[in-house]
Amino acid sequence: MMRAKRGRNASPLLCTYDEEEMKEYSEKNYDVIVAGGGPAGITAAIAAARNGAKTLLVERYGFLDGQSSASLVYPWMSFHDLQGHQVIQGIAQEIVERLIALDASPGHVPDTIGYVSMLTPFDVEAFKYVAQEMVLQAGADLLFHTWVTDAAVKGETIDALGGVNKSGRAELHGKIFIDATGDADVAYFAGAELAKGREADGATQPMTMNFRLGGVDMEQVRDYMEKHRDEFYPATRYDILNQLPYPTGVQGFYTIWKEGNLPIPRQQLLFFAGMRPGEIGVNTSRIIGLDATSADDLTKAEIEGRRQVMLLVRFLRERVPGFADCYLITTPTQIGVRETRRIIGEYVLAGDDVTQAHRFPDSIARSAYPIDIHDPKAAGNVTFDVKLDHDIPYRCLLPKGVKNLLAAGRIISVTHEAFAAIRVTPPVMAIGQAAGTAAALCIRHNIHPRDVNIRELQHLLIAQGASLVLAKSQLEN
Repeated sequence: MMRAKRGRNASPLLCTYDEEEMKEYSEKNYDVIVAGGGPAGITAAIAAARNGAKTLLVERYGFLDGQSSASLVYPWMSFHDLQGHQVIQGIAQEIVERLIALDASPGHVPDTIGYVSMLTPFDVEAFKYVAQEMVLQAGADLLFHTWVTDAAVKGETIDALGGVNKSGRAELHGKIFIDATGDADVAYFAGAELAKGREADGATQPMTMNFRLGGVDMEQVRDYMEKHRDEFYPATRYDILNQLPYPTGVQGFYTIWKEGNLPIPRQQLLFFAGMRPGEIGVNTSRIIGLDATSADDLTKAEIEGRRQVMLLVRFLRERVPGFADCYLITTPTQIGVRETRRIIGEYVLAGDDVTQAHRFPDSIARSAYPIDIHDPKAAGNVTFDVKLDHDIPYRCLLPKGVKNLLAAGRIISVTHEAFAAIRVTPPVMAIGQAAGTAAALCIRHNIHPRDVNIRELQHLLIAQGASLVLAKSQLEN
């Protein structure tokens, strides 16, 4: 367990500049301020605004979508359990439907790797547009190119966030704050109790620089898979491989990878089909032993990540069937970060809660993604299948030590093991919707997040499309 070094005892960075651009935000008092425009922040802002709260979404880049776009983390996995039952809906599913309407996603399709039952490909650029329009249509304000740099805290209450951008610094005043930064930045600045990485040594899962390739012959890839089945993930869905236009995902080429002897601590290739013929997203690089909350380490990771990308492109062209004519389309805006800080909340979701499919009376979301721990210091993965979905309790969104802050996304209160099951996009979207809805209830009733009536929150979530499993007694109350 770690304690925040900033917050109540920090030298204040907050000040108000006279620039007209920033006065508009500095002089507004918002009901809800969401920090971070990734999948959790998007759904949190939409939910808060739709439920009547005056909402501001603050994002450091010039677009929404966080890791999905900035780090090219796609497709989304998984809205479904291993049996194919959809357990995540609500705003997350609405986003998918809007993408389908733009021909920017085929919707939920079978995962040919067999790691999950279904995955959801999408066009990254279309998602940026869809997310932006949904937030604005909900009635929330957007502030791009703005880093949250500090928090003004009185007692255990955040009064304002400090932001910095091209216009200078500004105070962003709100009543309820939602930390959707992915790194628990707001909680850190506010002095909340935090944890990082695995409990034994604080080591975090490695970073990965995903990248997009074009010119891949997926027919050759499919033919090689059919003829060399022992070279691929044991659960590979050969029964559906020939029923689809192309493999949706591929994990393997074990012998070819081993013979390549690349200086990358990975055991196989992993890539996913893109939205266009011959286009794929490669998720194979790995940078271990660095801390993504350190600017120096992030710099080292970006440098090493691009070096690994160039090694991989050459390796693929020279050795892997179907890749002889491939070319690099793009590397990401930033390296993909799997794990950093998370809050210590009123309940800490554990690995057993995930694997045993535990139900909770204060459930606000469900997830069925497996426990997937990329070894913080070595090449392998530790994986536990999740046969059935599990609940995510509302208490996991409530950080200790700060009264008017909600956590959303991968920073909620979980162990290192449980974190590996809730860190992917669909679960964090569901968590974001719950956080935004809870924040709006706080404004409606003039209360703190800990005082939210959980039955009211659950019923409101269900009424707005979220998928929860509640006992009959809960539904009647």
